[in-house]
This record gives sequence, structure tokens and C-alpha cells, in this order.
Amino acid sequence: MARRLLVVDDDPILAFLVAEWLMEIGCEVVGPARSVPAALELVEREGVALDGALLDVALEGEDSYPIADALALYGVPYAFVTGHGIGGLAPGYRDAPALTKPFQFEDLQRMIDGLIALRGRERAE
Repeated sequence: MARRLLVVDDDPILAFLVAEWLMEIGCEVVGPARSVPAALELVEREGVALDGALLDVALEGEDSYPIADALALYGVPYAFVTGHGIGGLAPGYRDAPALTKPFQFEDLQRMIDGLIALRGRERAE
């Protein structure tokens, strides 16, 4: 069964690349969403059916933290994607996994493996 991953990024080229890479490793892509409202709508619709999410931190002038909070309500693990590194995350979110742009396919694959493993542990509890 394909793992369902939400992709949230306002850069259409990067979102397309990430979606392609995710499909290459056997994931089903939900989205990509380009804004906070669009992503929140997908989270509300998909909820616990999601296995994980990749969230660009800055979306059209807004932060993606409300999306992270909504995902947490459903127990869906997420990772931030940022050009500013971990230090660029708000203090309450610095413990979340993060990919720093630019990243390679292998970096994304390791991150997804970690999210899937985390989701598996949460579902087992």
C-alpha cells in the first residue's frame, strides 16, 4: 500500500520535484498545497489517512505552523522544509524534523523513511 504524503510548498517547481521524488519511492502525493488555507482544507479532508507531510515553512507570506498544529491533532508526523535551517524555525517547532534547502533525493528519502517509521509507531500505540 502506498504511503500518503501531504506536500505543502508555494514554489511550484520545488513542489513538482518533491512530488516526483515521492512517487519514485512509492508514495501517493496529496496536494501539493500552495497556501495555508489550501493545506488546512486537505488536512481536514484527509486527516488520519495521511502518513506524513512535508511543509515549507514560509508560504505566501504566512508560516506553516498552523498546518503543523492541525496535523499533530491527527497524529500525523511532519517535517519542515526550509531555506533557513533549524535556527529559522519558531522555538516551539525546533524539535520537528527539517530538511534544509537545497536537498538531494537521498535526503528526502531518509526523511520520509523516518516519518513513516514514526507514523507506524504512533498507529501501533
